[in-house]
Amino acid sequence: MGCETKTWLILSLLLLGASYMQQCVYGAPQVPCLFVFGDSLSDSGNNNDLVTTAKVNYKPYGIDFPTGPTGRFTNGLTSIDIIGQLLGLDFIPPFASLAGWDILKGVNYASGSAGIRYETGKKTGDNVGLGTQLRRHEMIIAQIAIKLGGVAQASQYLNKCLYYVNIGSNDFIDNYFLPKLYATSRRYNLEQYAGVLIDELSKSIQKLHDNGARKMVLVGVGPIGCTPNALAKNGVCVKEKNAAALIFSSKLKSLVDQLNIQFKDSKFVFRNSSADIFDSSKGFKVLNKACCQSSLNVFCTLNRTPCQNRKEYKFWDGFHPTQAANQIGAINSYNSSNPKIIYPMNIQQLVKA
Repeated sequence: MGCETKTWLILSLLLLGASYMQQCVYGAPQVPCLFVFGDSLSDSGNNNDLVTTAKVNYKPYGIDFPTGPTGRFTNGLTSIDIIGQLLGLDFIPPFASLAGWDILKGVNYASGSAGIRYETGKKTGDNVGLGTQLRRHEMIIAQIAIKLGGVAQASQYLNKCLYYVNIGSNDFIDNYFLPKLYATSRRYNLEQYAGVLIDELSKSIQKLHDNGARKMVLVGVGPIGCTPNALAKNGVCVKEKNAAALIFSSKLKSLVDQLNIQFKDSKFVFRNSSADIFDSSKGFKVLNKACCQSSLNVFCTLNRTPCQNRKEYKFWDGFHPTQAANQIGAINSYNSSNPKIIYPMNIQQLVKA
């Protein structure tokens, strides 16, 4: 009770209040559409029908989601779900289940275990890497052009949308740090490999810009060396993995500076996933264990009973945050004034720019 209860009450009121203001006071959403690219941190069901073990369309996943399990890798909402709510948007549907959906509102292309590199995460089966996500987006753009009466009209419309790119963690977890399966750690040191990833990501951003993207959020890699999975294997945070995340994120921030200079007609934002302070002052009591544990500290097993005090846990499973942690990250992304968290502006400012 006490301080921690008050903290979560304030956070909940902030989220509900912002969503209410956008939907009820101002009426229209702040952006006409939202396009999401990424991995399991944003996946909302794209892996459900793939031949892979990296899918979670079963209980207890979704235990706190309005409709139950959807394929989201958490107990409830992802960060981008909450950001969408703050912008006054409905949940953006996954590409895999678009039948009957108005694509003018946006699409979620994110895929669990996916990476910037094609081969990343394939040890668990199929996934939709960033390259394929971009090709799917081009298909959607073609359909939008038909709906709006031409390429020029589609481009003008897409200029107003928000693009959210959160990918890169698996290129380390499910690629570089698996030397028995991948040669990347033998070909590159961490600095070089991060540079390769940023170069590939930069080309993807260029393609998005060519296809109309003008407002873009690029999310860095969080402290992957301190997940319950990493802690279970090593007992302490893995310094090399955290170093990899910091190197990648530093280069991504530099890329954002470069893009903002290169494309005067666009605005790019860097979200620092390592900057959130997940400690007891934010209401978390458990930082090193998963709310829904499994023997391998990866995904929850089917129908496993999770912890009851989910708002006190940072992690839902071996890798993914709880809805409570996602809520803090989303609110920080949306309205933080701290450049160490989101730079050079927050999402609320970005959509108005």
